[in-house]
Amino acid sequence: MQIRTLLAGSAMLALLAGCAGGPGGQATEPGMDTAERTYQGTLPCRNCEGIDLDVTLLGDAQSTAAERTFDLQASYRGHPQNPPDENYAGNWQVLNGTADDPQATVYELTPNGEGQTYYFLRLDPQTLELIDPQRRRFQNNEMLRLKRL
Repeated sequence: MQIRTLLAGSAMLALLAGCAGGPGGQATEPGMDTAERTYQGTLPCRNCEGIDLDVTLLGDAQSTAAERTFDLQASYRGHPQNPPDENYAGNWQVLNGTADDPQATVYELTPNGEGQTYYFLRLDPQTLELIDPQRRRFQNNEMLRLKRL
């Protein structure tokens, strides 16, 4: 099972609950506070107890594109098929704006090779929230948050 299946399932769950809509613009963020940040959380899962997600961002908004890297690990808890952990690495960039807030900071994580692009809204320095590719927040957004360690 791949994380895109998980994210598609999460998106489906959010769509069933309803979601906000609309596109946003893009720009750079006013600087991040450290060169390495790790966020963790558990996403909902239809067939298991949850998906533990760890995301580590390296570099800051002023770093070169090659220095802005990420590692993402997804582990399925209590899944009947006991799938292996999924690991992705790649580069990230800062986008500005969501459907509801043109000043919001969004991190776009693009994996190397196979994998989908992930979008996280920065709610505050301690909290990221998974959002959809059109940078819309899901109605069940509290269930899609990662906290900084």
